Amino acid sequence: MRTATIHRKTAETEISVTVNLDGTGVYRNATGVGFFDHMLDQLSRHALIDLEVTARGDLHIDDHHTVEDTGIALGQALSAALGDKRGIRRYGHFVLAMDDAQVACALDLSARPFLVWNCDLPTQKIGTFDTELVREFFQALSTHGGITLHVDRVHGVNSHHIAEAAFKAVARALRMAVEPDARMAGILPSTKGAL
Repeated sequence: MRTATIHRKTAETEISVTVNLDGTGVYRNATGVGFFDHMLDQLSRHALIDLEVTARGDLHIDDHHTVEDTGIALGQALSAALGDKRGIRRYGHFVLAMDDAQVACALDLSARPFLVWNCDLPTQKIGTFDTELVREFFQALSTHGGITLHVDRVHGVNSHHIAEAAFKAVARALRMAVEPDARMAGILPSTKGAL
C-alpha cells in the first residue's frame, strides 16, 4: 500500500495528514476552515486518494497558517507515499469545466518544485475565506511535494467555481500522475536514475 502519515507541529499549527494513493476518494478533513475542508474533500474524491486531515491552527489570527501548513504536510505525505516513484505515470493533466469556470492543470512529479499560477480569483473572499490562500496552498503543496505544477484559469467569473475547478483539475491530474503504469512496472520514469 502506498500510504503515509505526516505530523507537523509548530508554534502556529498542529497538523496530521494521512494519505492512501490507492484509495477510493474517502475523506475526513477537519481544519476548522469550512471552505478549505470542502476543497480538500474535492481533492480527495477526484484524485481517488483517501485523505484524512486534522488541523488545529491560530484561526484567531486568520486562516493563513492553517491552510499553508496543511499544504506543506500534504505535500510531504504525497512524497513519502510515492517512495522512489518506480512504475508511476509521473505526468498528469486535466482541463475541468465547472459552470462558468474552466481551469487547466498540468503537473510533473519531478522532485523539482515549481508553481505557475495563472488562476486569479475575482473577489478577495469566498464567504470568510481569503481567496489568496488558494494559491498559498498550492505553492506549499508544490514545494513540499516536489511537484512541477501549472494551473491556468481559461475563464470564469465566480470565485467559488474557479477555486473549486482548480482543486478538481489538480486532483484529476494528480490521479493520472500517481497511477501505476503497467508498461513501466518497476521502472523509474526518468533517464536520470532518480526522481
